[in-house]
Amino acid sequence: MTSRSQKFDRAREAAVVPAAFDQDATSYDRLVGANPGYLDHLRLSAERLALPGRGKGLRLLDIGCGTGLSTRALVETYPEAEIVAADASAEMLAQARAKAWPENVRFVHSRAEELAAHGVAGPFDGILAAYLLRNLPDIDAGVADLRDLLAPGAPLALHEYSVADSPRARATWTAVCWAIIIPFGWRVTGDASLYRYLWKSVLHFDGIERLSGRLRAAGFDGVRVEPVDGWQRGIVHTVLGLRPV
Repeated sequence: MTSRSQKFDRAREAAVVPAAFDQDATSYDRLVGANPGYLDHLRLSAERLALPGRGKGLRLLDIGCGTGLSTRALVETYPEAEIVAADASAEMLAQARAKAWPENVRFVHSRAEELAAHGVAGPFDGILAAYLLRNLPDIDAGVADLRDLLAPGAPLALHEYSVADSPRARATWTAVCWAIIIPFGWRVTGDASLYRYLWKSVLHFDGIERLSGRLRAAGFDGVRVEPVDGWQRGIVHTVLGLRPV
């Protein structure tokens, strides 16, 4: 089950990901809420943007916001910032919009590669992209697009799964997926296809060295990787970089 030789067509998979999330949107918060550390880790990545004060006068982008859990992490960390949150799944976004938000938060229905067409333009003073790049058809283009949305010197935080560099992490990921995530997803939603995709897409995604290298190749400065704690240590990472001044 852990073989990386299985075929994985990134462009084809990326085309259907929003529909898959649409289908499971109403159950998403319940499912991820059962994952110890999920919300704490999102807040940790938001904090690692290391923006001043409470974010007063700053514009932040939460790209791939889903049901708004990463947006909440930004609001709690930088409550005075203007926050634009975007996602490609209409149903996930509907779940996000149904929650209570301050006036400084705005949601936009858009794929990451189509933000300009939906009225989202930089510069932003910080970007949080949680579990996004793995679902894009072209990762390098996605990194370049995020760089171009940032103000000079502004930070990007990628909150992402990456297990390719560690046999232990791959084995742990597969064990947890097939013992807990996939069965639980099927039990709650009646369809485990999204959670099988999650398992497979993580196995076929970049190792952390390659992902860091993509940021450096796109011109980001100060690229570094920070871990999370708990069972996801070595599986979930915050990858940080700054747009050059």
